[in-house]
Amino acid sequence: VTNENNLALSAKSAILIDLDEKNVLYQKNASERLPMASTTKIVTALLVCELSSIDAIVKIPREAVGIEGSSIYLCEGELLTVEELLYALLLESANDAAEAIAIHTAGSVEAFVCLMNDKARILGMTDTHFENPHGLPMDGHYSTARDMAILFSYAIDNPVFAMITG
Repeated sequence: VTNENNLALSAKSAILIDLDEKNVLYQKNASERLPMASTTKIVTALLVCELSSIDAIVKIPREAVGIEGSSIYLCEGELLTVEELLYALLLESANDAAEAIAIHTAGSVEAFVCLMNDKARILGMTDTHFENPHGLPMDGHYSTARDMAILFSYAIDNPVFAMITG
């Protein structure tokens, strides 16, 4: 394992793993809890891929309109497929799409966040806690580079997630 003394890297925390063998190739403060911002959307997309049909139609709820930050400017009552919202989520980093598909998948943002934290525990992400589906800053919303590597190495094996991110 290479440590931070062997590689100049400006990131506060990082990890590089071999996806096949799951070996750590490089790490720098990989267990430090930090805000995770839009990487939150990886678990949001993964859960939606696992729990919803990509062909399902989502009627955009009022709660998903006007979310701060990156947005595709959804309108209340607008109809989009889960697949379209996943593309918006992962390619445009759309916070409004995150809220819309969270509500569609679990009935509310709060219920979806519970699913996110359950998935983190199942995957062994011991230093992660979610508070929302998009990654906007909130107290108690954190992860580590190590946990994000665990999440991504699992998510990339989901065929719908792989198709959209590929």
